[in-house]
Amino acid sequence: MSRAARTATVLAAASALLAVAVPAADAAGAAHRPSPTDGCDTARGALADRLDTLVTGDGIPGVAAEVTGRDCGRWTVARGVADLDTGRPMRAADRLRIGSVTKTFTATVVVQLAAEGRIGLDAPVERYLPGLIRGNGYDGRRITVRQLLQHTSGLPDHVEAVAARPVNEWRMRHFEPRELVATALTLPHPDTAWSYSTTNYVIAGLIVEKVTGHGIEAEVDRRVIRPLGLRDTYWPGDRTGIRGAHSQSYFPDPALPEGTPPADGTEWNLTVGGAGGALISTPADVNRFFSGLFGGKLVSARWLAEMKRTVPADPERLWPGARYGLGLIASPLKCGGMWWGHGGTVPGGHRALGAIGPRGGVSLALTKVPDSLRAEDDFLAAVDTALCPAAPTDHPTRNGRTTRTAQPKETA
Repeated sequence: MSRAARTATVLAAASALLAVAVPAADAAGAAHRPSPTDGCDTARGALADRLDTLVTGDGIPGVAAEVTGRDCGRWTVARGVADLDTGRPMRAADRLRIGSVTKTFTATVVVQLAAEGRIGLDAPVERYLPGLIRGNGYDGRRITVRQLLQHTSGLPDHVEAVAARPVNEWRMRHFEPRELVATALTLPHPDTAWSYSTTNYVIAGLIVEKVTGHGIEAEVDRRVIRPLGLRDTYWPGDRTGIRGAHSQSYFPDPALPEGTPPADGTEWNLTVGGAGGALISTPADVNRFFSGLFGGKLVSARWLAEMKRTVPADPERLWPGARYGLGLIASPLKCGGMWWGHGGTVPGGHRALGAIGPRGGVSLALTKVPDSLRAEDDFLAAVDTALCPAAPTDHPTRNGRTTRTAQPKETA
């Protein structure tokens, strides 16, 4: 059997294995009597169908989610496989690379230091890192810390330059933060006022190091990871593997012919992301982090409000309606209101997202980055499904789409 055929067989079997059970009608065929758990069962089934669409319709090998809420408590659902070679089922407890969700951790530490009077959010970068941003029309005297965290600094993204090289030239390479900044400064200026750039967060990490005397990794560990008890969250440094139980990640290798099964991208040196993308975690830990941040365990209400001061994001870089604060994305929910959180992608294929809404939170883990607009829409739809209460008029279908007998509430 070819690898592609074996992969299809493994995915189908794992999808069936991890299906979420829904209550069947009784033997007499009597009408089902509503119970307090009916809404929760509906919500779990709806999200399971969304994840099933990502696996069977969009070609993501494995997808998992942990949901926390005041209505149904904490629960998980997973679809597909964590490892295409062994067929090991995907689990929400598996570690993965969370990519740019790291940015919210870094922003939290910067805001903590601002609350302590050690960093000024509206102070120029030049105050902390004199001479770092100079040349090619870039000037650290005219860029503030807030603009770094908000992606309005006007700095380009070093990742674009690095990723343009053949993968094997940089996949296992160590990068120094200042090297990444220097690479970014050789690039053309962005042509939009809001321009997503991991370089902004590499610089923010250097500012933290300057004012504390400790690297961003040590400060995130001391100020965020240990206080919240995030036992599965850590900085890998130059280690290219992932410790403990984890999912594999997959990416289309441009060096291979089109139609070739994706390459395994689990082994990777993520110093290329640094303070803006290197953390490893689990869906449970990501949920605990956002719950702690929005629950007042990391910053006060005043400083959380600073983080939630947003500007419109480029819809081509994120999606329509998205706004960006200080390390936080705000996005409208289909049921009204907003979710707050961050998404993350790494070159090897892991995709993560943590979000918190009015009634709870969700954290998603994918083993491959969605590679089409439909797949990306299905990914974002899973967030809405997890955070919006399932209405009695919602009837989830097997392909993850939903038919409605009434119009949904308009989103904000």
